[in-house]
Amino acid sequence: MKKATMLTYLDQQLTKNITEYDVALDWNAKNHSIEVVFRLFAENTAHEQIDDAQGTVSEEEIIEFEDGILFYNPEKTSIDEDEYLACIPYEGKKGIKQSILDGFVAYLNEVLTEGQSDLLDFLTDEEQEVFELKWSQEAFEESVQNYQKADGDKYIAYPSY
Repeated sequence: MKKATMLTYLDQQLTKNITEYDVALDWNAKNHSIEVVFRLFAENTAHEQIDDAQGTVSEEEIIEFEDGILFYNPEKTSIDEDEYLACIPYEGKKGIKQSILDGFVAYLNEVLTEGQSDLLDFLTDEEQEVFELKWSQEAFEESVQNYQKADGDKYIAYPSY
């Protein structure tokens, strides 16, 4: 059996543990990064005018919100952290600790569940002017700690191309 890489392990864990949301992986080998892209959808039955961060106005019946989290190599990846909900470093070819990936998947599921609820509130509550997902570095680190004992210091390697 082939040894799991960050890409295969993340794909397996996301598929197994995040079943309610649209999540995909985008591996950019040239930039030494793996982006976890996710989408939330909500029905806009009142056809409210919604404008996004770029100022595009939509009255579509289904609102789609997309964001991403980037796993990156601090020594080789060029990133604009403002483009992502969060950026998580890994250690070159060595990869990343399994506990970080497991904690990430568990916490991402919480973020998406809360985000879906917030998106629905945003569409129905006229007082709420802005919708955005919330990422807490502290909550993420707590989630990782929950897996450290079980996973030990096992590393999942960065995929070779």
